[in-house]
Amino acid sequence: MTRITLVEGDITEQQVDVVVNAANSSLLGGGGVDGAIHRKGGPEILADCRRLRASHYGKGLGTGQAVATTGGRLAARWVVHTVGPVYLAEDYERRAELLASCYRESLRVAAGLGARTVAFPAVSAGVYGWPLDDAARIALTTVSESEPGPVKGERASDRVLEEIRFVLFGAESYGAFERAWQELERRD
Repeated sequence: MTRITLVEGDITEQQVDVVVNAANSSLLGGGGVDGAIHRKGGPEILADCRRLRASHYGKGLGTGQAVATTGGRLAARWVVHTVGPVYLAEDYERRAELLASCYRESLRVAAGLGARTVAFPAVSAGVYGWPLDDAARIALTTVSESEPGPVKGERASDRVLEEIRFVLFGAESYGAFERAWQELERRD
């Protein structure tokens, strides 16, 4: 059974197997979480991202997709980069599905790496403008319903994701995720 935890803190400081990066489609760094991960992780992450751009992702990573690189100088072994959607109320349903896909695809990639612990930021809830309460609801609902299974040829017991950790920057983000988690628990 996978444990879901919430912490207020800095995602670049997490002692986990995988840190998820709320990346931009270029994979070459940016602001917010993306910039912090690239700065703290060092040039090894950027070098891996450039290799990905030169091989499979010449036009960049699509919204809702995920791909892994080294963790570089982070405490995490790997970084899984995912591109969240920009919030637009008039295209809510499609974009909400893309946001959920960020979490599902990141977990799928992490499971493929053999990760036991994964740390997520609040994808799209920063400069991409997604309302925090809704971003929290989508994130927690998606991960609580997504249990990545074994890769072909493996037994289910070979691949155990022990913890999904949401690392939230600031009391406002933490509070939104805490409220969403309490609401989910009431429904169960």
